[in-house]
Amino acid sequence: MAAKNAVLDRGTEISGLLTQASPFRRKTTLPAALIALLALAGCSTTTSTDMITVDRAQGSQENISSLSSVINSSPQDPEGYNVRGTAYGRAGEFSRALEDFNRAIQLNPQFYQAYANRALVYRNMGKPVEAANDYNRSLQINPNYDVAYIGRGNIYRQAGRTNEAFNDFNKAIQLETTDGRAWHNRGLIYQLRGQHAQAIDDFSKAISLSANSPEPYNGRGISYVALNDDDNAFADFNRAIELNDKLAESWANQALVYERRGDKARAYKSYSHAMRLDPNYKPAQDGAARTRANT
Repeated sequence: MAAKNAVLDRGTEISGLLTQASPFRRKTTLPAALIALLALAGCSTTTSTDMITVDRAQGSQENISSLSSVINSSPQDPEGYNVRGTAYGRAGEFSRALEDFNRAIQLNPQFYQAYANRALVYRNMGKPVEAANDYNRSLQINPNYDVAYIGRGNIYRQAGRTNEAFNDFNKAIQLETTDGRAWHNRGLIYQLRGQHAQAIDDFSKAISLSANSPEPYNGRGISYVALNDDDNAFADFNRAIELNDKLAESWANQALVYERRGDKARAYKSYSHAMRLDPNYKPAQDGAARTRANT
């Protein structure tokens, strides 16, 4: 990969579906408001798809020394700073990453990838305004940069500006992005609008593009629940747990299906596990309160 193409803000790829589901017991109809609450929770997942997964090895002395030697041999080449900044960002060393992206941009003010990379670091530092400004600048330079549309769309979505977010995800998709987050995040907006068939299509596309990511499975499962397709919902929630068993939302979603089946004991067990993972996750708190007396 050329140094100028070093991009920090890329989604991961996902493996195939789990198709089998456990046999149903009696289905319990839950209030529509509860489904809406879980769908909303899915729109602000405990593991955001635009947050950096820290890999300390990226910041190892050996790796950084190697990248620094490239910079030392060509100190006026902005691409070396962009690559090292990407490594620092992935290692969670955000201040050093900013320094490198700043230098890359100083050397080449038209370096749109460096703006997008710096934007993601700002996003992870809790500075959405600075991040949005950098995404805007990246898109001014290259209006066809899908990564910047997805990144800016995430900022809009989390700020509740869903129409603007939808337009950004649409644009990335029109540009034929191969980043599954564009479909996943557009699916969340369809879901919020109650357009569950469209949401399921988008989550399925995200799954086909992004291996090993539980988020689209959780999203698609919630839309299946909203359409009373509990078999497919249960399969998706179980698959999400297989991919990452540390997410409270996956366990709470699985518990929801148990609850709809009338299996309150298993529902309470899964809700309780979700609470151990994230004591502040409200769907798990509420679900445990509903099912506790049945254990």
